[in-house]
Amino acid sequence: MNKELEVESRCIHLSEDDKQSRYGSISFPIYQTATFAHPGLGQSTGYDYSRVQNPTREHLEKVVASLENGIDAIAFSTGMAAITTVLDLFKPGDHIIADRDLYGGTTRLFNSICEKNLIEFTYIDFSTDNPADYLKSNTKAFFIETPTNPMMNITDIRWCADVAHENGAILIVDNTFMSPYLQNPLDLGADIVVHSGTKYLSGHNDTLAGFAIVKDEKLSEDLRYIYKTSGANLSPFDSWLVLRGIQTLAVRMDRAQENALELAKWLENRKGPVVRVVYPGLESHPGHELQLKQARGYGAMLTFEVDSYESVKHILENTRIIQYAESLGGTETLLTYPLTQTHADVDPKELEKNGITKGTLRMSVGIENIKDLIADLDQAIG
Repeated sequence: MNKELEVESRCIHLSEDDKQSRYGSISFPIYQTATFAHPGLGQSTGYDYSRVQNPTREHLEKVVASLENGIDAIAFSTGMAAITTVLDLFKPGDHIIADRDLYGGTTRLFNSICEKNLIEFTYIDFSTDNPADYLKSNTKAFFIETPTNPMMNITDIRWCADVAHENGAILIVDNTFMSPYLQNPLDLGADIVVHSGTKYLSGHNDTLAGFAIVKDEKLSEDLRYIYKTSGANLSPFDSWLVLRGIQTLAVRMDRAQENALELAKWLENRKGPVVRVVYPGLESHPGHELQLKQARGYGAMLTFEVDSYESVKHILENTRIIQYAESLGGTETLLTYPLTQTHADVDPKELEKNGITKGTLRMSVGIENIKDLIADLDQAIG
C-alpha cells in the first residue's frame, strides 16, 4: 500500500508498481478466467484457480486494505458472505456480545445459522451499556456497527476495543455506513472490519460485494483458509466494478454527506407528521461529539420517524426522484421501510426496544441537487 498518498488519491492510485504490466492501460484489466496454466511441473505464475485468487480481485483487495489501513482485505460475493466467513472463526460453545441494533440480515444470520451451530449471543446497546457487564468465560468477540442500522447509535470504538482486548476477545466492526473514507476502525483498535461493498464502496447499485479487513497475520491466514474452502469469492468482473466505484468514493461521500446534513436540518424543522430525526451530524444527536472524535464526518445515512403508518404510506407512494427501495450507498437517494424490508425478520419486541416503529423510515441520501431532494420530500410529506 502507498501510505504516502492521502485517502482520496489512494482511491485511484494504489502504487506505481501495479502499472508495470498493463501495457499502459489506465483501467485495471479484468482477468475473466476460472483457471491459470502453469509453465511446468512445480512451476506457477502465482495464480492457480480464481476461487483462491485472481489478479483483478487481488488488486481490489490491495486497494481496500490500503483504505482501511489493514494488512489484508478479502473480497467476498456479498457483505453477508463476509460476515458469515468471519463468524466461521468461532466454534460451538463460543459467546459473542453483539449490538442490539444491527442490520436485520446480520441478526438473522446470528439467530438462524450461528445459534444452530451452538454459538451463543448476548445483545446489548453498545452506545449506552458496558459490555464488561455481560462478559462470560467463553466470550470471544464483540460485534458492532457504528452508526447502527437503522437507529444511528454511536459506539466508542477505541473504548470497545480496549474492553474486548482486556478480556481476551476481539472486536469486529461493520463499517459499511461510514466507508473507509470517513472512518477507520482498525486504527482505533478493532481487529476485523467488514463491509457490504455493494454500498458506498461500489456506489452505483449495480453489483454485490463484501469485504473483511484485518491487521493481524494469523487472522488473515485463518480467514483466507475458510474463504478458499467455502468459496464465497468475488468474481473478476464484479471486482472490476467495485474498483471503478471506489475511484469516486471520496467525491460521492463528500456530496452525499453534505446533502444528508441539509436534509436532516430541514426535516428537524419541518412541521407536520415528522416527529423525530436521527442523524449524527445534528447537535441534538447524543453521539454527535463522539462521532467527530473517531471519524472524519457523519456519513450520509439518516433515519426519521413520522406520526403513523398512514404517513409512511403517503410518503413512499408520492416521492418522485427519491425511490422506495432497499439498500444504500449509491448515487441515488433511497427510502427504506425497516419493518417490511431490512428488519422484517427481527423479533418485534427487539424492534420496539431499539426504537423502530411503524413510522420509522431510513434514508440513504444520494448526490442529487439538494434543492430537488428537499422539494421532492416536501411534496411527498404533504
